[in-house]
Amino acid sequence: MTQATWTRRHLLSLATFTPWEYNTVLQTANSFREVLSRRTKKVPTLQGQLVTTLFFEASTRTRSSFELAAKRLSADTLNFTPGSSSLSKGETILDTAKTYLAMGTDIMVIRHQQAGVPQAIAQEMDRLQTQVRVLNAGDGHHEHPSQGLLDLFTLCTALDAQKPQLEVLRGKKIAIVGDIAHSRVARSNLWSLVASGAEVHLAGPPTLLPLAFKDFVKDFVTPAPDPGNPGSTLPVQVHWALEPALVDADFVMTLRLQQERMGQHLLPSGREYHQHYGITRDRLRVCNPQVKILHPGPVNRGVELSSEVMDDPALSLVPHQVTSGVAVRMALLYLLGSGR
Repeated sequence: MTQATWTRRHLLSLATFTPWEYNTVLQTANSFREVLSRRTKKVPTLQGQLVTTLFFEASTRTRSSFELAAKRLSADTLNFTPGSSSLSKGETILDTAKTYLAMGTDIMVIRHQQAGVPQAIAQEMDRLQTQVRVLNAGDGHHEHPSQGLLDLFTLCTALDAQKPQLEVLRGKKIAIVGDIAHSRVARSNLWSLVASGAEVHLAGPPTLLPLAFKDFVKDFVTPAPDPGNPGSTLPVQVHWALEPALVDADFVMTLRLQQERMGQHLLPSGREYHQHYGITRDRLRVCNPQVKILHPGPVNRGVELSSEVMDDPALSLVPHQVTSGVAVRMALLYLLGSGR
């Protein structure tokens, strides 16, 4: 049997990911997780290559994770800080990217508050016929593919630590709770979880989970705003009440509630949100007894999650997500950088 070769040049979205690509990322990340457990955590895989992080939007976890992943692969790194850059002097984003291209960048990791910026830079790199690969580290409300993949890796390793693969999630019930309408994390997770065959339930306030959201997943979503209506057997269901999404759930993925949503009058307060949608130990009683909790961070304690849930190692996979992030991003840089 011939071995397949990684051919994806850029990683901009999970919408067109194939099961083989998902499993390749999972298996490669699992190999790098073993590397990270050694005393010597560095491998020479990308030695001589330059990884540039172009973060036009503030980030702690994602940026640090990509930087550490690049260094663990022995790549050189360059960091872009918009506040002290030539953007303040009128330089365009594409000109900034071409400046780093001229410095010899091999891989650009890009985050921007506007959707489509990583795609625009990737198109420009291709138009110039460069060999630069572009990795989307989060763009507006569009997608956050590396977060979706590390969440997928966390879920799969929780079920099978030795051989994480897409198929282990088939038939599992996964609830995603919170500000789904504005979440790039939720969008990336939807693509991967539906591909796995999991049963996905979305829950949130009507202002943060409007029925129009079904247009995004129109091929496999059915709205179920009535708590008494379980909806159809399609793999994604939408609820405006929390409990139907939690009943018998194997995993609950909570999303960060951004404070600006209250300024936009989409929510009265964080306290009221917690009363109706916050995850507490009591609310988890309707879930599978072995339920596990995920959150992309940073967590607003007492809003999305209670502290007792957040700090309970028997419930929370949040620390595992952070650890998984380095291994998954090593895998992505390796696959894009080596094409193997």
